[in-house]
Amino acid sequence: MQTIRITTLIENSRLEDRPDLVAEHGVSLHVQFDDTSLIFDTGASGAFADNAVRLGVDLGEVHLGAISHHHYDHGGGLERFFRENHHAPVYLGRTDLGVCHARVLGLLHRHIGFDRRLLDDHPDRLLPVEGTRELVPGVFALTHIPTPHPVPPGNRVMYLKQGDTFVPDDFDHELLLVIRRDDGLVVITGCSHRGILNIVEAVVARFPAERIRALIGGFHLMGLPSPTTQGGSRADLEQLARDLGQHPIDRAYTGHCTGDEAYEVLHSILGDRLTTFPTGSVIEL
Repeated sequence: MQTIRITTLIENSRLEDRPDLVAEHGVSLHVQFDDTSLIFDTGASGAFADNAVRLGVDLGEVHLGAISHHHYDHGGGLERFFRENHHAPVYLGRTDLGVCHARVLGLLHRHIGFDRRLLDDHPDRLLPVEGTRELVPGVFALTHIPTPHPVPPGNRVMYLKQGDTFVPDDFDHELLLVIRRDDGLVVITGCSHRGILNIVEAVVARFPAERIRALIGGFHLMGLPSPTTQGGSRADLEQLARDLGQHPIDRAYTGHCTGDEAYEVLHSILGDRLTTFPTGSVIEL
């Protein structure tokens, strides 16, 4: 069995010894295994593609892409990806729910979605997924994520604009990838707006009795307005870490919207089972 190699093309931070790479508030991962090359999210801009060149990743050879949800920091680089790659389908969650906005105090709001004109410009490339779909052998997109556990507190300022009406965003457009191998699963999520514990339990329900070799992505535990602070109480975060620790997860890699303070709390419980994935880092499984 060949190694799964996951390269962080962009994230909020970068490796200290790679000043040539750009970091931004966003996520983009390149995944290579067997004969499959895929991209998960495209960051907030085209910078992920510039980093890809410096990291030896050929975006033109990518076979498929996936967008975790419809926010700009995960789909902002889509237009650049389509310039670099002329064939790969890109899968994403439902596109008929509304336009993503952040809204504070019921008055102040701004658009935080990706450029939806791309849906009309590339109807044969941007392909919505509902439920569970095997995209290529061994790679599954999951969009059905029940929420028996709390969702991140930061969701409370996120809305969908439907015509002239704003409704709370329940993130039915969120998508995660599961790579299924003989020795376990690799789970990749973007921001875990449906709740990282809910996401893990959705994967366990879909693939019972299989270990999660790696859980990779943002957990959206940062506070407001500063992304370095934690959302929720320390006690809540410690309980979340204990709950995650009860699941069959070998290693977890997190960053982006998790937040520095929340990461330290989770790490105090999970220890070496949890680490970060800054721009330029490589995970080999």
